[in-house]
Amino acid sequence: MVMPLPDSPGLTPAQCASYWESGYVCIPRLFSAGAVAEFETRFLEIASGSAKKPENLIVMQDVMVAKGAVVPTDPVRAVNKILSFENDPKLFAYALDPGLLASVRTLLGPELQTISTNVFNKPPEVDGRHPLHQDLRYFALRPVDGILGTWTAISTVNRENGCLAVIPGSHREGLREHGKPGWEFVNRGFHAVEGVDRDARVHIEMQPGDTLLIHPLLIHGSGRNRSDGCRRAISTHYAARACQRPAGTPKRAPVVRMIPDPGH
Repeated sequence: MVMPLPDSPGLTPAQCASYWESGYVCIPRLFSAGAVAEFETRFLEIASGSAKKPENLIVMQDVMVAKGAVVPTDPVRAVNKILSFENDPKLFAYALDPGLLASVRTLLGPELQTISTNVFNKPPEVDGRHPLHQDLRYFALRPVDGILGTWTAISTVNRENGCLAVIPGSHREGLREHGKPGWEFVNRGFHAVEGVDRDARVHIEMQPGDTLLIHPLLIHGSGRNRSDGCRRAISTHYAARACQRPAGTPKRAPVVRMIPDPGH
C-alpha cells in the first residue's frame, strides 16, 4: 500500500481509510460548476463535430448506432465516449486540476503520470450498459496500489440515468476472470467480471462536480439510461511514476503524460 503524504492538502485521514477499506471514496463538489460547464462545452464541441479533434483523440460511437440498430436524434447522442484527450488543453485541464491532484497524491505519492483519459456519454436511446468490471483488466502497470481512477460527474448522476454501481471491498479479492456479457449489444472493449454477486452492489448517485476515486481492482459498472437526457462524466487514470510494465508486455498507444511535480 502507498502511504499518504504527510501534511497533504488532499484527502483527510478518514477519506484515505475509506478508500483503502472500501476501494473507493467520493469527494463532494471537488470541481466548481464553472469548471464542469467548461468540460461539458468542450465535449459537446468535439462530439457534435463542430470542433476539430486533437491528435490521438478518439470519438467512439455506441455499438447500437454503429450497427444501425438505433438512429440518433443528433450526433452527440451517437457517442458512447471520447478517449485519449491528452492533447486537448481544455479537457486535459481536468487531469491537471490542483485539487484533484492533491487528492490523488495523498494515495499514490507526489510523482504521477496519467495513463488513460475519457469522457463518458450515456445516451438514453441505446442499451449503454457498462458491465461490472475491474479497471486493472485494461492496465499492465504494477504494483496495483500505485494505480487509481478518477470519475467526476458532469451531469447529475442517479439510478434513472445509469449511475455507477460498486461492490465495496471487492478490490481486496484480486483480479477476477472477465468475459463477454450475454447481451445483444456490447460496446467495444467492455468486459464483465464473471460470477459476481449483484446483490452486493451499492449505487452511487452524484451531483455535478462530485468525484470518485476508484481502486483499479474495485468491481464497478453502470446500467441503462432511462431518462430523457445524456449522462456524462469525465475520468482520468493515474499511476505512480514508480510503476513498472512487466517484461514482454505489449506497449499501448502514446497516451502517458508525466504530471509536473508539486511546486514546479
